Amino acid sequence: MNTLKQFKQIKTFIFDVDGVLTNSDLLVTEAGELLRVMNTRDGYALKKAVSLGYNVCIITGGKSKGVALRLQGLGIKDVFLGASDKLSIYKQYVQDNSLNPSEILYMGDDLVDIEVMNEVGLAVCPSDATQEVKSISNYICKIKGGSGCVREIIEIVLKLNNHWPYQQLNTV
Repeated sequence: MNTLKQFKQIKTFIFDVDGVLTNSDLLVTEAGELLRVMNTRDGYALKKAVSLGYNVCIITGGKSKGVALRLQGLGIKDVFLGASDKLSIYKQYVQDNSLNPSEILYMGDDLVDIEVMNEVGLAVCPSDATQEVKSISNYICKIKGGSGCVREIIEIVLKLNNHWPYQQLNTV
């Protein structure tokens, strides 16, 4: 199946956080708090996808309450923090929501994401993902993690399905 057809059939987006919604850098405060930076354009696209009825899910090993609050503020209800076994969470999410894996896109950037990426219809990664993740991805973004790669992916799907408010996508 060609990549454009795979993008067009996506109904569910699942994302990792660190290295996808952030750039993988952590700022550690004197109090030991871990701070991350998220891209507002990614936020706009996530909110748009949710408002259009797409399923959006986050599965991350991180446990940041701030990240959870940001994502919930965008309308994302399915946020799984502290995920030591992403594959189990993914399988339970698919079962609980009666989802078709061929209609699921997963974006990850590191080794812990590979098991889930091998289960979905469309595995994608940021341009700065690890080589192992790139080698199994159906699509490698033009943009790095934390710099708008989530927007890039959501925009492709929404444009192909005539859900983006402006120009239509002709090629990927």
